[in-house]
Formats: sequence, structure tokens, C-alpha cells
Amino acid sequence: MSLLEVRDLKVRRGGVPALRGVTFEVDRREVVALLGANGAGKTTTLRAISDLSRPESGEIRFDGRSIVGASSTRVVEAGIAHVPEGSRIWPEMTVAENLRLGAYAVRRKGSPAERLDAVFRLLPRLAERAGQLAGTLSGGERQMAAIGRALMASPKLLLMDEPSLGLSPRVVDTVFDTIQEIRRDGVAVLLVEQNVVRALEIAERAYVLEGGRIVRQGSGEELLDDPEVRQAYLGRTAGAGSPGAGD
Repeated sequence: MSLLEVRDLKVRRGGVPALRGVTFEVDRREVVALLGANGAGKTTTLRAISDLSRPESGEIRFDGRSIVGASSTRVVEAGIAHVPEGSRIWPEMTVAENLRLGAYAVRRKGSPAERLDAVFRLLPRLAERAGQLAGTLSGGERQMAAIGRALMASPKLLLMDEPSLGLSPRVVDTVFDTIQEIRRDGVAVLLVEQNVVRALEIAERAYVLEGGRIVRQGSGEELLDDPEVRQAYLGRTAGAGSPGAGD
């Protein structure tokens, strides 16, 4: 049984169909990439899973149970954490305070202090900045703080929306190294990412969305070698503004 199963998911935004019957799954300890151009439905898919956008129809099952209609709090309690595009940390709070917010109202094995120590081991730069106001962090540090805050909920599945957007190549390397480390620690990752090459390099499987539908799927390696995928995306992923940067 897959950890996450999405079946025939349909979502409207402003009365307009945004998802038109999306079906995919994520297994345990797996990185799955959702790829596509702007407006394809990638962010809408993540929002539907975390109850930020209500589906019109379809099924979302997590760990064997339906989560359609569950509140965002219940979704987090079930084991799903969401790192939205743009970090969205609280700039007037310290790094440590931002991280502790991720543990709020989530009952997990291990105390919040133990979870904070685990995040600091994974992201030692945050330990160095623990007492610093989050608004003074660099872009890469803010992204790491957002990832760390999500991990404070001890999730089984991490939803990540454009984690490398706007970051320097060196920091992008750090972000993707961190994603692989998160997977090795046993957390599955559903990744929306504008850097198609890097996403496919680490993804066990990937799905390409177009017009709210999945039009291609396969292993990361298969899609890297797919001539149509290469023509549509891979030649234009190096710089800002490449296809897939946003939804």
C-alpha cells in the first residue's frame, strides 16, 4: 500500500477547472517530483493534499485513510507537512521560535526539544543562527528554516513547493542534498520544482502535469531520457523564469 494515493482529483479555482482528474501515488521513503509549466496544477495539487484548496471530487488517501475534508491541523497530525513556496517564516521571531511553531499542536514520539535537536543535526546552520531574528537570514537560510519548521512535526510525508526558487547554485546544491538526507531518514517527499534536471536526478518517480492533467509519468531516469520532456523542459531549466516556476 502506498503512503499517499491520489485518485481522479478535481479542483476548481475561481470557478475554473485547475485539476482535471489527477491520479498518482507516493510510496514510503520515496522522492516523487511533480513537474510542469506555470499554471499546470502543481501547487494546486499540494494545496489540495494539505487542505488549503478543497477538491471538487476525487480521493486522497494517506497511510490507508481518506483525508478529503480533513482540516489542515488533522492533515498535519496524520503525518503530512507542507513547505510552501517562498519560505513564509516569521521575520520578527528568532530562528528557534520559528522552528518550535512546527511542533505546535502535534503530538509525536519525542519532545519538541528532542525534535529541535534532530533538526539542528540535519541543518547545523540553523543551530548557529538559533537566536537570530529570522528576517535577517539569507534566502538560503530562510529556506532551510522553512524546511526545519516542517520537520518539527515529524512528518511521514513532506510536501515541498519550489524549494530552490531564487537561490544561488551553491545553495541549490545544499537544498537538494538536504532533500536526499530527509529521504534517507525515512520521510517521503512530494516535490514541486522548477529545476527539472535536479528534481529528476533525485526522484524515484515523476509526473508531468499539463492543463491540470498528468500527461507523462515514469522514473526520474526515464523522464530525463524522454525526448519530448527534454525538448519541453530540460533545455531551459538553468536560469530563473524557466517553465514550472510557480503555478
